[in-house]
Amino acid sequence: MTDTPDTGYQVLARKYRPETFADLVGQDAMVRTLKNAFEADRIAQAFVMTGIRGTGKTTTARIIAKGMNCIGPDGGGGPTTDPCGQCEHCTAIMEGRHVDVMEMDAASRTGVGDIREIIDSVHYRAASARYKIYIIDEVHMLSTSAFNALLKTLEEPPAHVKFIFATTEIRKVPVTVLSRCQRFDLRRIEPEDQIGLLRKIASAEGAEIADDALALITRAAEGSARDATSLLDQAISHGAGETTADQVRAMLGLADRGRVLDLFDMILRGDAGAALNELSSQYADGADPMAVLRDLAEITHWISVVKVTPEASEDPTVTPDERARGQSMADQLPMRILTRMWQMLLKALDEVASAPNAMMAAEMAIIRLTHVADLPSPEELLRKLQNTQRPPMPPTGGPGGSGGMSQGGATAQGAYQGGTVPNGGGAQGGNVTALAVAENTALAQYATWEHVLDLIRTRRDGVLRVQVEKYVRLVSYQPGRIEFEPAPDAPRDLSQRLGSQLQRWTGNRWAVIIVTEGGAPTVDEIRNAAENEMRAEAEAHPLVRSVLSAFPRAKITDIKSRKEITQEALAEALPEVEDEWDPFEED
Repeated sequence: MTDTPDTGYQVLARKYRPETFADLVGQDAMVRTLKNAFEADRIAQAFVMTGIRGTGKTTTARIIAKGMNCIGPDGGGGPTTDPCGQCEHCTAIMEGRHVDVMEMDAASRTGVGDIREIIDSVHYRAASARYKIYIIDEVHMLSTSAFNALLKTLEEPPAHVKFIFATTEIRKVPVTVLSRCQRFDLRRIEPEDQIGLLRKIASAEGAEIADDALALITRAAEGSARDATSLLDQAISHGAGETTADQVRAMLGLADRGRVLDLFDMILRGDAGAALNELSSQYADGADPMAVLRDLAEITHWISVVKVTPEASEDPTVTPDERARGQSMADQLPMRILTRMWQMLLKALDEVASAPNAMMAAEMAIIRLTHVADLPSPEELLRKLQNTQRPPMPPTGGPGGSGGMSQGGATAQGAYQGGTVPNGGGAQGGNVTALAVAENTALAQYATWEHVLDLIRTRRDGVLRVQVEKYVRLVSYQPGRIEFEPAPDAPRDLSQRLGSQLQRWTGNRWAVIIVTEGGAPTVDEIRNAAENEMRAEAEAHPLVRSVLSAFPRAKITDIKSRKEITQEALAEALPEVEDEWDPFEED
């Protein structure tokens, strides 16, 4: 009886799994650090590998395990970052059967009992290898009690024990565990490296696959080498010897990117009929409506990025024709249109995902996008409103009239400012104030009522500040003496609390006296009067009247003067840094 050949098929993701650090793609920084550590004999007691799926976390853990236990072909080698792959330890670890290298999946073994097995076994020396190594995959899935049980052993493991953890959720790993590990962040595979890897594997498999098909696979893999290799495996089978971009696109349920750019252009032209026909055509060709909208969002993002950083167009996954079209759109489209498109597409994706009929929801989204696309820009709307024939309006709003609006906003006539609140005494009050300052130099810094208000604000007594601004109608003021008429609903103990707080803050006695009449408007009343005056002035402005006429449901929500806008801009601006600035220099 003759032996039949082994016809078992091994998927490409396993067949081409890296066996040495040289085989790892796109992780040069980590490899360099590990090589330096091995050469200096400074091998950490515990490692943690983190990164997105398919970047090589578990594979790296196995390579480290091989390097630690490799003895070389002659049996006399030491720890190395270039394991021979031939000795008994390398072979056993590669095949997953080494007795001293134990792998545990924390996703299925999360309890403290599973960790206790490890803790009990670490005290026994390795059966045959140099180190006993524990590889725990998806370590973030361990329970809190399991992590706590592991801490002591992790901090002071026996010399013959090493731990290697792998996780996609590094934030879920307790800091107490991370602080005991040497951490390596595995990066997403860059498109150039990914395409090179796929081309190498395809050549080794004797498969013909087009460059633009590899670009589609790379884009779909989103930086994951395992996902890319799995998709390549599927594409080779799909293409039956020679794989084209159209076949990969059909396999992934993607629309032709060029056709998506056509659809994007139709939407921005406001051509709803053509856009719906193109969507229907792509749907008939097998494109998923959700995928079409996702591609539209991706193109919107890409064009926006290219507009800001033109070098972003040099993406190897983008064809020269697509690159030229994208650059042209980036040059022509304002950023406000792109951001509006992005926001509407995000909402549309949610609607399509939850709609009973995805195609209908996608069509409604396209219709909405085309109608919004031809809305006038704010500048165009402003010019249109300015050119609208309007009857002459009489001047309103007191001094400045409507002219204040033409200078950037309504002017706040009578707005509350320092020193504008009457003190009730005229010139005589001023003489009294001057005399009081002369007699009591300790209160000289509180020469006006505004200084008292500033003191209350500085001391951050929020309740007192609100009540003073809302209920105190000042009759007269001099340092150390306040007379006021309380507004309706004022707290009964307001005068007592105001006097005691001022005495505590200044170290001097204050007389706070309540009278029944003669009080000036409160700070809040002055502030509201100024705001109401500004609002009335704004509403009377011809341009604002035109806007309210064109949009009957529009409302004025906020009014700012040019001065306020300038002050806010200055407050938000980053301070200039001098050339000789020293961050450690003391004041």
